Amino acid sequence: MPRPTRNRKILHPPQMAGFKPFGMPLCDLKAVKLQFDEYETINLVNYRDLPQEVAAEKMGISRPAFTRVYNRALKKIAKAFVECLAIEIEGGSVEFEKQWYKCNKCFKLIEGLENHTKCKGCTSYGDIELVSLNVIR
Repeated sequence: MPRPTRNRKILHPPQMAGFKPFGMPLCDLKAVKLQFDEYETINLVNYRDLPQEVAAEKMGISRPAFTRVYNRALKKIAKAFVECLAIEIEGGSVEFEKQWYKCNKCFKLIEGLENHTKCKGCTSYGDIELVSLNVIR
């Protein structure tokens, strides 16, 4: 029986729910599911240029576990790119380091409810409905 998966720390959630190939309607596309932890490995290693040892420490997992998640993410992204598939970012065994919310009107990420006074760039003047990203879909 395999060991239970340890929750991986996510420092900053993605601003989007996924990607799709340019010029193709989403309804005609199949999708690859990229988990939050897989997204975070790409963010830390490829975008923030951290070595895998440091990135693994930030996520609270071992370096070999980090490498497995990272390689799984690269394989999914390559498959989506080559086979012209959409990428949906959701789920996984993760815990967010802070409370994150997303505005349903302008889709901005907000760190904690106390930081939300009025969405900049949001044209709505009424109450803004916030969706917690800390609840794994």
